[in-house]
Amino acid sequence: MTAAARTTGTTTAATTVPTADRALGTVLAAEHAAVYAYGVIAARTTGRLRTTATAAFNAHRGRRDRLRALITERGGTPAEPEAAYELPVTPSGAAQAVELAVLVEEGVTTAYLELAAADDAGLRELAALAMQECVKRAYGLRPRIEAFPGMPEGSGAVAPPSPSGTATPEKRPEEPERDGADPETAPGS
Repeated sequence: MTAAARTTGTTTAATTVPTADRALGTVLAAEHAAVYAYGVIAARTTGRLRTTATAAFNAHRGRRDRLRALITERGGTPAEPEAAYELPVTPSGAAQAVELAVLVEEGVTTAYLELAAADDAGLRELAALAMQECVKRAYGLRPRIEAFPGMPEGSGAVAPPSPSGTATPEKRPEEPERDGADPETAPGS
């Protein structure tokens, strides 16, 4: 029930829609927005970033089309996309395009969370796979992993491991310092 419906004591159409069907509508709306955003990103980028954006556009369009078919199979009427969407970032360069793409992937991932709680195992699998794809795309654009996804900002993020392939073991508190110098800052390191 919406906050307005709770305060007025009325019910809305959204409260009569089963949870899975409502969640399907939510993810369809997110996929519509993602298709729009990636169209803008692809139109404003070049080279490898445009190739990446086009692949993401096609992936979201395919998932959107599958969601529309699934909603129809379940007896529903899939919502049509908006004519345009307000973007949180208007890409005028590669950095803004990457920022928008990561925001899109994070938003779509969040939209799938409710569907992941559905009673239907097939819908949970669909949601899990979609979230995995979104996280992978976002990580490919900006290699950063949130320590606790969904937690408020400032709760920390984990940088990816160094691609150098060499790990530096952490000094344990019980280990004495070697020659009083920090091995990472010592000359010749």
